[in-house]
Amino acid sequence: MSVAAKYRMASLYVGDLHADVTEDLLFKKFSTVGPVLSIRICRDLVTHRSLGYAYVNFLQLADAQKALDTMNFDVIKGKSIRLMWSQHDAHLRKSGIGNVFIKNLDKSIDNKALYERFSVFGKILSAKVMSDEKGSKGYAFVQFQSQSAADRAIEEMNGMLLRDCRVFVGRFKNRKDREAELRNKTDEFTNVYIKNFGVDMDDDRLKEMFSKYGKTLSVKVMTDSSGKSKGFGFVSFESHEAAKRAVEEMNGKDINGQLVFVARAQKKVERQAELKQMFEQLKHERIFQCQGVKLYIKNLDDTIDDEKLLKEFSSFGSISRVKVMQEEGRSKGFGLICFSSHEDATKAMTEMNGRILGSKPLNIALAHRHKERKAYLTSQYWQ
Repeated sequence: MSVAAKYRMASLYVGDLHADVTEDLLFKKFSTVGPVLSIRICRDLVTHRSLGYAYVNFLQLADAQKALDTMNFDVIKGKSIRLMWSQHDAHLRKSGIGNVFIKNLDKSIDNKALYERFSVFGKILSAKVMSDEKGSKGYAFVQFQSQSAADRAIEEMNGMLLRDCRVFVGRFKNRKDREAELRNKTDEFTNVYIKNFGVDMDDDRLKEMFSKYGKTLSVKVMTDSSGKSKGFGFVSFESHEAAKRAVEEMNGKDINGQLVFVARAQKKVERQAELKQMFEQLKHERIFQCQGVKLYIKNLDDTIDDEKLLKEFSSFGSISRVKVMQEEGRSKGFGLICFSSHEDATKAMTEMNGRILGSKPLNIALAHRHKERKAYLTSQYWQ
């Protein structure tokens, strides 16, 4: 085994660090169990603020193991730290092998309690209760060293009472798998969402209207505090076929002079997935529209809008997009122009830079992409 490989094996990840924790403080703490080669707190490249985690490299593997066994969940500056072996293999980190997802956790369960409860099933690499400034979010992740330990935890803990809460314990699924499941479920829906039927609708009328398509399990018109309809509701059918017929025949139908909207009822996570997909598509479309060269125009007169800017620059070549940035309907004094070719953009920048448009001289430069701007700022910071 190479020296470098040996040091990697003796490396610990230290998470949930307080922002004020320093390398010197960590060195003093971990040196009590054995010689420490190095400590690195990961920081933001620009602000240099701690990202809340660090790596500790011990000289001896046994010392790293001792620190993991005796210091996990110790409190430093008021926060309980979380230790785990440093995993350099990105494939293993992302594979989901040995990962377990737990939800409906009692809010009093912290990382230490979670670790202690699940460690009976096998060696744990990481145990993390998700939280925010208000405390636990009620769900967590546990990564076991082996898939067999994870399977035992799922088999014995799923549906068990844990501090008066019946927990769900299942295999961790990455985002792609969850989104694929949601897409498959869209073809098997039984719940229908109805809106725009006015304030006169109640549960009985809605049930009478939709029960002709098949047996309904529940019907609910959403109401305000006074019991008045909010104009939308839900119908749950026994079969997918009945729900599908209801959507096909009722969507867009005139009810009391209003065209109702009827569609498959979606969970919040499904709506978020669809919105994400839509935004990604719009993003790709914008990128496609600006495959050429973007010019950044500063010092714009308040009277200059998209149309005027396009008129001034259209003589230099084909333009795919023009945008004057605004805030509350007023120009912010800068904008972007996308030219189809580098030659047209160069010509426009050469001839228009410094030219007075309205009452101000234009300031024109090549617009950099986000990654390029970040790299530039980082280089400036280190300089």
